[in-house]
Amino acid sequence: MEPGIEELLFYCRAGFEKDLAGELAAEAGRAGLAVYLRFADAAAFVRLLPADGQPEALREALALEDRIFARQRLPALHPLEGLPREDRVGPIVERVQAAGWSFETIWHETPDTNEGKQLQRLGKALERPLAAALRAAGSLRESGAAGGRRLHCFWTAGDRVQPGLAEPDRSSDRPGGILRLKAPRAAPSRSALKLEEAWHQFLTPAEREQRLSEGMSAVDLGAAPGGWTWQLVRRGLHVQAVDNGPMDPGLMAGGQVEHVREDAFTWLPPRPVHWLVCDIVDRPGRVSDRIGDWLEAGWAEEAIFNLKLPMKKRYETVRECLDRLEGRLAGRGFRLRARQLYHDREEITVHARPPRGRPA
Repeated sequence: MEPGIEELLFYCRAGFEKDLAGELAAEAGRAGLAVYLRFADAAAFVRLLPADGQPEALREALALEDRIFARQRLPALHPLEGLPREDRVGPIVERVQAAGWSFETIWHETPDTNEGKQLQRLGKALERPLAAALRAAGSLRESGAAGGRRLHCFWTAGDRVQPGLAEPDRSSDRPGGILRLKAPRAAPSRSALKLEEAWHQFLTPAEREQRLSEGMSAVDLGAAPGGWTWQLVRRGLHVQAVDNGPMDPGLMAGGQVEHVREDAFTWLPPRPVHWLVCDIVDRPGRVSDRIGDWLEAGWAEEAIFNLKLPMKKRYETVRECLDRLEGRLAGRGFRLRARQLYHDREEITVHARPPRGRPA
């Protein structure tokens, strides 16, 4: 780890700070790490500090890839507070130099809140003077000279900034850890964005080309009006859309969709399919158990599904669902990954990845 790291900084959706803190505390405990957490309701970030003053061990134990409620994860310094209006740049440069950091780019970021958006102009105003000062100090280097590292200046007030250091493959390469997608006009519903973001989150570009290709088959449980089915059809898949509700007429006109007017929790497929997707509004335990039925029976090779979150004990509920599903699939080689995506709301998205990709 870079010298001078003092804590870990995580971004999340506003309102889910307690859930992220619970997840981090549980995972740190499983790894035998003593930590304490600092967060505020609706702040959209959580700070994790080592109780024993040894932050190095946290880096490997709490990887962003395995987090459910985190959008971004940064090794960080303690926040700089009380920055003078006449010189906000100087204290940042001094602190970064003392930490021994070097990097190739600088990102100014704010929490994903209304209050955070009001600070974005400040970051833009400081871009050039801070970059010039850090370049003169030798911390900001030419491309390729600092391992692709980025300095993140996370502004939470006009006089308060927290420096973080991002490394390739250990942090999100998207500002704020957010993939912002434009809502397609032709889609039957905005829920189509959730499946598209999930594919970007869980599959590499090469995997998307290989495992979402023309002629493959899919089942969409709880499909109406067809947002997720529309995404599958756009990739060239043939879809059985299972829902008693009406499907979008334009979607049905293309000939790639069979509308099955049945209960998604009892319907059985006539043959196995490549993909199972599901965005049903129901209890998370009931949905995850149904996905388990499909994967355990071999009715689908791969799955992406959403779990709607309860009002309380959201992390505990999700963890219970995932643990139970992992237990059912033990020995079958599936890997489960879960993430609260930007286009999710009171839900998380789960990917059940087949062993070593899809069988030949």
